[in-house]
Amino acid sequence: MYFRFHKEISASLIILFLLVIFFYFIYKPLFLIFIILLIFTFYFFRDPERVIPLGEDILVSPADGLITNITEFKEGKKNYTKVSIFLSVFNVHIQRLPVSGEIKKIDYIEGKFINATLDKASEDNERLRLTLKLGSNNIYVTQIAGLIARRIICHLKVNEKVNQGDRYGIIKFGSRVDIEFPTSYSLMVNVGQQCIGGETIIAKELKNNKNIQSREYKKI
Repeated sequence: MYFRFHKEISASLIILFLLVIFFYFIYKPLFLIFIILLIFTFYFFRDPERVIPLGEDILVSPADGLITNITEFKEGKKNYTKVSIFLSVFNVHIQRLPVSGEIKKIDYIEGKFINATLDKASEDNERLRLTLKLGSNNIYVTQIAGLIARRIICHLKVNEKVNQGDRYGIIKFGSRVDIEFPTSYSLMVNVGQQCIGGETIIAKELKNNKNIQSREYKKI
């Protein structure tokens, strides 16, 4: 079986491996603890392949996790829906792009590290917000730090063309991801639902009052 891990695992593995060797000769109880931490690090940084449903009319989940909040707000002249996905330490922590388009803006905002399940975390916590342009619509995806998460990583650049379902970043050790989209997209999920990044369809847009049924998929 083929296993893939995020490149951020490298530094953690080196440190933990050296500690495992050191405490093997010095103190066996700590050796066992660091063996467990080493195994958990492999588990945390796992990067499984996903089967991505493709289409401009759908938004796929940017993250694995539990939907904790769904709210509506106004951005300029448009009404938007916000879906908040909470990632526990047991979820895959790699983020994926909800739709193909162009990165118009990347905003990093310093902030607090309160519980990411609280709705006010969207405004108070440290976060990184992408503005993704798709036709006349802006789609916003925000990586939010939490109580444990202290490092947000994003590999994208402004004006970069991106593809639906591609990996774009990671938040270390618990966190939250918000996706915000115009209310012209019909919501396909509910609070309390578990999402799979790149696979779960968060919302679907109706074009010319016709629901597009046929769809292509890619495995990445």
